[in-house]
Amino acid sequence: MARDGGRPERSGECPHAATAPAAPEAPADGCAECLVSGGSWRRLRWCATCGHVGCCDSSRGRHAYAHHEQTGHPLVLSLAKDEDWAWCFVDEVFLVRATPAADTAREPGH
Repeated sequence: MARDGGRPERSGECPHAATAPAAPEAPADGCAECLVSGGSWRRLRWCATCGHVGCCDSSRGRHAYAHHEQTGHPLVLSLAKDEDWAWCFVDEVFLVRATPAADTAREPGH
């Protein structure tokens, strides 16, 4: 994962980005807490530290963020099929999948 670059106000680096694994194809049936309570969710987020699946901030429960608050785990990856990004709660940085072209563009002289 690499910084998005679309947020110049957040110029700091995210040390968690280098350790972000790819999200699993089908990690769970839904948000862990919503499944227990009978709630619903919009989109799912996967904790890159422990694999917890929680609902996004647009969902009523905001369980992915609550999980971060309880554990301090920094990164969540989107599980939506049409999204390929992560969010670092600690550094408040939006991360996108790094591509070889993007890596080359960051090298000196390119």
